[in-house]
Amino acid sequence: MRRTLSVVVAATMLALAACGTQPAAPAQVTLAPDMSRAKIAPPAPVIPEPEPEPEPPRWPLTGVRTDKVADRPAVAVKIENAAASRPHAGLHRADVVWEQVVEGGISRFVAVYHSDLPKEVGPIRSVRPMDPATVAPLEGILAASGGQGPFLDAVERTGTQLLTNDDGDRGFRRSGARAAPHNVYGDVRTFARQANKKRTEPPPAQFEYADRRQDGTARRGKKAREVDVRLSPAQRTTWTWNAKAAEYRRSDGGRASMSSGRRVDAHNVLVLSMKVTNTGYRDPAGAPVPKTELVGQGKGVLLGGGRSVPVRWEKKGARARLVLTRPNGAAVLLEPGNTWVELVPRGSGSWDVS
Repeated sequence: MRRTLSVVVAATMLALAACGTQPAAPAQVTLAPDMSRAKIAPPAPVIPEPEPEPEPPRWPLTGVRTDKVADRPAVAVKIENAAASRPHAGLHRADVVWEQVVEGGISRFVAVYHSDLPKEVGPIRSVRPMDPATVAPLEGILAASGGQGPFLDAVERTGTQLLTNDDGDRGFRRSGARAAPHNVYGDVRTFARQANKKRTEPPPAQFEYADRRQDGTARRGKKAREVDVRLSPAQRTTWTWNAKAAEYRRSDGGRASMSSGRRVDAHNVLVLSMKVTNTGYRDPAGAPVPKTELVGQGKGVLLGGGRSVPVRWEKKGARARLVLTRPNGAAVLLEPGNTWVELVPRGSGSWDVS
């Protein structure tokens, strides 16, 4: 029967050729073995590609994974570091801490809280002239005991919401265990609840973070057991690597830094060389008030995971965040976790990594 079908098709094609008519292309069909009917192969099924798994949310100021990022602003708190202020409260729970030199060569902190809001932090002191550029990129709240009028005005001009003990804002209290002015403490949760309508979202990330620990940029650098930071003749800060805990531990003047009974530690230590100028103002004791010039650029070093790499920093304006790059221009990734930033006066300050 297969032969008969072939003869018929051939005869038809010859007849069409004789008439000068080209035959149409034969249909592509599959004949069933019994020739009783033709089967057309069904199209191959289209299998959709699986949707990629969504990235887990991360706390913007630490890069640490979480189930949910809270819709609240960052709260920065001005904390002193004179010998009379130690040990501190709640300092070890901050996401980011900036250490800066103030009058007399002592240092103060801007401790930034978002992922963790302790009920007690302090001692809290007054605003300094470098604070506006420090906190402006957070678009959040700054809590302080008070400050000179021009410094307070400068903070508010950046769009930061200011809360002060002097103005009677909620969340501050005085401790009977210490003498003034080292006795003002605050509740960060109460500070956060006073956020105005402009501050209902998490803060922007201030640094770039690796997806996981051990992938930060510093891990590709040299071994760094310790960094000895000399901010001034009055303030020597050291950070020593603890391999078992996988963190750097802080000391002030050779003594362990403590906060609420805990050792102060950091996953990232960022040491930056900064220009420091004289503002022309004086504190109540008559000492000149310096200003760390955060807007600009310079060099530094990043420590993380027991290693260190040189970095460059740039900040284009008070509201712009501080951007870190390698000397070759590559981006810098921090280890997920908390970060301490040491602002070292250019020329008069120094650091040594060993």
